[in-house]
Parts: sequence; structure tokens; C-alpha cells
Amino acid sequence: MEIVVFGAGALGSLVGGLLAREHPVTLVGRDPHVTAVREDGLRVTGAVETTVHPQATTDGTGLDADLAVVTVKAGDTATAAEQLATGDVELVWSLTNGLVEERLCESLGDRVLAGTATYGAELPEPGVVCCTGVGELRVGELAWGVNNHTDGDSEPSRRAQRTAAACRVAGLRATADPEMATRRWRKLAVNAGINAVTALARVKNTALLEPISPVAARAARETARVARASDTDLAGEAAVEAVETVAAATADNQSSMLQDVRAGRPTEVDAINGAVVRRGEALGVETPTNRTLTELLRLWAAANANTD
Repeated sequence: MEIVVFGAGALGSLVGGLLAREHPVTLVGRDPHVTAVREDGLRVTGAVETTVHPQATTDGTGLDADLAVVTVKAGDTATAAEQLATGDVELVWSLTNGLVEERLCESLGDRVLAGTATYGAELPEPGVVCCTGVGELRVGELAWGVNNHTDGDSEPSRRAQRTAAACRVAGLRATADPEMATRRWRKLAVNAGINAVTALARVKNTALLEPISPVAARAARETARVARASDTDLAGEAAVEAVETVAAATADNQSSMLQDVRAGRPTEVDAINGAVVRRGEALGVETPTNRTLTELLRLWAAANANTD
């Protein structure tokens, strides 16, 4: 399978690097990382170790592939969609944080699949990605029965199964999920409960456990309430349990938002906690914890921008 990974940051480089063990892969990212990969290959360290030699480019236009895996920051989703639309890509699988798949659909139509990833990854230097935790990838349709790509009332779609199988061939843990509509909200609850809290407290994921952080739990429960108001069946305790499960599986990881804060980069808080707040406002659901977390990260971003 010809694969493009659009957004060769930490997660994209890890997923793309592992896929490159069995598939022709093109990484789309930024320099100096792209140049290092092009010249010397991509070295994967940590929980998985390998060196691969995928194609690498900073230009995401005009690309042809059977599958594009989108791993950009949420704020770059529209740009990724526009650039992918200039090429010939059969399927587009989003692993980006937040409810961003609809933005991809605006440019790419019904080719878009939703996904989640619990692999931990960091970029210690150009050309190197560290796997800080082996997790799982999930892929499925945005809604049940999209364009008759499903095979039955309890089966994932054929194209989701094909995508998951391509990952498993390369040694990745991947599952085709028939209930991705619910899982998208569960993913949002996990991100809402982990990312902003760890970024503000400057702690690894393990600090949220034993017992679960009350702030993280409240953020997850609020997300579940908004999900239910959006006609998605997600219980509050199920959302909190998902936060605990992911935090435990990635205990030694720095969340992506914590990595962004420490590097002085913009965060995805508006696409995660901010998305919960906006959807809650539209549906009449109060989200005070997510609102506070969002406002605090925005305050940090404004102060950080003023010092550049």
C-alpha cells in the first residue's frame, strides 16, 4: 500500500516509520527533520527500534497514495486537507486531536476515516523519533453506514478493515472499529482530561493517577455530557476510565500539549478543551473545567507570544 503521512511530527514520524518497514511511505513535514530523514533515514528508538528510509518532503501538494494518514496539529487540518486535495489519495485517515474530521471532509469528501492513537512518541532530534510507549491505533467511519462501506450491523467497514490490516502487516497494533462515532468523543474526553492538565502542571501522565486527578476527571465528565447532548452515548464514568487507562498506558510520557508548552509552540487547546466549550455552549451544557483550562492555556500562549 502506498502511504503518505501528512504531519511528520512525533506521532506521524513514529507511525510512518513503523509503516515504512513494510510499505512505501512518504513523510510530509518540516525541516530540519525532513532533510535529516531524506539524507540519513529515520531512526526509531525506545520501545521499538528500527531504521527506515521513507521518502520525505516539505511539499504536501500533488501526492498520490492509497492512504494518507493525517497527524498534523489541529490548527493545520484545513491546510492539510487543501494540499491533499491537489493529489490523488484514495483514503484519508485522521489521527489528529480534536473533532477535526469534518474539516477534512470539506475538501476531501467521503474519503475520510476517523482514528485514535495511543502510541507515545517524542522527537529528540532531527531524523530520530523515540517510541515512549506501544499503544494501539483504531480506524473507523465517522458515522455508521457511510456510503454503504459497511458490511453489517456489528462489523467495521471494509475500508477500515483494509487500513487496519495494512498497519498490522507492519507490526503496528491496529483495530478496525465499528463504533468510531463514540470513540471520537471518548478520544476527546481523554485528550481534554490529560493534555491541558499536564501542560499546565508541567507533569508527565503518571502524575494524574492513583487516584485520578479531580481536574482531569471533571474535564472528562464534562466532555461526556456534551457528547450525550450531541446524541453520542458516552457515560461520564466511562470517559474517566478511558483517561485512567490511557494515562496508565502512557505513564512515562509527556503529553503532546506539554511538549508544545515546553518547546514554546502553539497548543491544540482550542481544538480539544475549547471544542468541548464551544459545543457545550451551542447545546446548553455547562463546561466550567474545560473553560478554565482553555483560558489558562490561552493566557500562557499570549504571554509566550509577547516574549518572542
